[in-house]
Formats: sequence, structure tokens, C-alpha cells
Amino acid sequence: MDSLFKSFENTTVLVVGDVMVDCYLNGKVNRISPEAPVPIMNVQNREYRLGGAANVALNLKSLGAKPVLCSVIGKDNKGTIFYNLLQKNDLDSLGIIHSTDRKTTIKYRVVGNKTQMLRIDDEDDSYLNEKESSQFLTTLTQIIDNQKIDVIVFVDYDKGLFSGNIIHQIVGLSKKLNIITTVDPKKRNFWNYEGVTMFKPNFQELCDGLRIENNNFSLEEIHQVIKDFSIKQNIDYVMTTLSEKGIAIYDRKKDLFFSQPAFLRNISDVSGAGDTVMSISSLCLAANLSAKQTAQLANLGGGIVCEYSGVVPITHEMLRAEMMKQDDFNNN
Repeated sequence: MDSLFKSFENTTVLVVGDVMVDCYLNGKVNRISPEAPVPIMNVQNREYRLGGAANVALNLKSLGAKPVLCSVIGKDNKGTIFYNLLQKNDLDSLGIIHSTDRKTTIKYRVVGNKTQMLRIDDEDDSYLNEKESSQFLTTLTQIIDNQKIDVIVFVDYDKGLFSGNIIHQIVGLSKKLNIITTVDPKKRNFWNYEGVTMFKPNFQELCDGLRIENNNFSLEEIHQVIKDFSIKQNIDYVMTTLSEKGIAIYDRKKDLFFSQPAFLRNISDVSGAGDTVMSISSLCLAANLSAKQTAQLANLGGGIVCEYSGVVPITHEMLRAEMMKQDDFNNN
């Protein structure tokens, strides 16, 4: 176990993807509006956190790794908030490009009486223009040229950073340099990640991407679905999270399938669980763990973060403590 966390500390991860600010408006609700049948919330505090790809970077840092974040944000007041959050969390802003042609994505979560009542997304999900794309790829290439990158993590929230052309260029570069690539996809670019090392949608995203109905699939059916996709897309590992049913992974090179139920938890909020799973699994692959070990550890970490309200990273101390309680890890 000590050697695993030591390997995390020696791993540099280039996180490329859609970044955002998560804003929590917390307050109390005591009455209904006379204007419409909706509650009136009196805001007591406003909290900003890093979201999207930036939360993946924060998770990686909390686990002991060295994240390098690369993305495009707006040159606006929300962009200033984002930049200040990077500084507050001791994350490098070297790979962050500011554009006057975009707005910085912000998600407002309205939480009244400790219950989320509403989410408001203020964003621009159009693709990068030619100038922004050029700046983005130039910055990313310079980072790879100047640092030893062990893993490239694609965090795709369908906010416009990735096009098929940009994805193919990054994957092509990673293959030349033998860099592991992992992907947290969304629908728009679902089929553009051919040849990456690991592809990790949740099961609803997998069904949306494959245009199949999300029925009550058996594990055997899930096995066949992700195996077929893995072979068709030339992807080494396809891992999918199954909500309360846990996690499943297919290893194409060994033709092995593994699944594990979710660990029993007191679920508070599932926000950010996918980011945690992505961070842990990427580090596990860099540490040469097997598909089974990778899925087990990612499943454990994803469950831990669900016990906390809002989008929060887990630390390597938290993960280590939970691993000590589980026979699966003590016996490995």
C-alpha cells in the first residue's frame, strides 16, 4: 500500500478539459413567494469551488500526484474567480488560456435548508474558434515538451473545448510519446476517442453514446456491451460506473471482465463522484495496477466522496484509511 501511494506522488498528470466554477448559494427557506408557487430562499452564504476538469486536478493533487491543468476560460469576472481558486488551492495556471470570445462556465447550486432546490448553468458550449484552438494546442504541446507527463486525462463536459480534430491530435501525440490516456466522456465526442488507454463513462452516458435504452441490464449484458465497444474503438480498458450497482471494467488485451457492487455508504451527494473515480483510476493505470485493482480502488474512492455534500476531493489519507478497512485491499 505504501508503494502505491508513493507511486502516486511520482506521477505527473496533464488534465485537459472543460473547467468551471461551482457556486453554492446556501440559505434558509421560510415562506412561499406571493408571485408564484415557489419557495423564497434567504441567502446566508455564497461558496465557490473548482469544478469540471479543475476538480479532477484538485482530486489528483489531494491524492499526492502532480496535476498540470490545461483549458480555456473567459476573460470575465467568473474567470477571475476561477483564477483565484487555482491560487487558493495551489494549482498552476500555466496551462490556462484566457479568451475574450468565451464566458467562464459557472454552475449555481441553490441549497435551502440543506437541500438542493435548483441548479442554474451559465455557460457557452460552442466549439473553440480557430484562434483559441491554436492557442490551446500550442500551450498543451509546450507543456508536454517541457515536462515528463505520465498520464493525459481528458475531462469532457461538452462545453466546447474538444472537437474531433483536437482530440485526434492529442491522442496521436500521446501515442508517439507512449503516454497513458484516460477519458471521462460526454455525448458530443463519444466516438472520437478511438485508441485511448481507458474510456470511463457512467452507464447512462454509455447508453446515450451507443443510442441504446438504459434497461435493467444484467452483468453479462454489460460485459458484452463494453467488450464490443472496446474492440471496435481499439481501447485497452472500458470502465463504467453503475450507480448503486458499483462498477464494471473490461480489459481488452487480457479479455477479462470484472465487476464489483458499490460499497455500503450513507449517500449525501453524488456530485463529483465521477471526477474522483477518474482521478484514482488514472493514477492506478500509471502505477501498473491490474484492471481489477483499478476498478476496486476507483469504486471505493467514488463511494467515499458521495458521503460529503457538494463537489469535494478526497485525500490520500482518506483513501488509505478506507482501504485498511477492506479485505479486498488487505489481501492484494
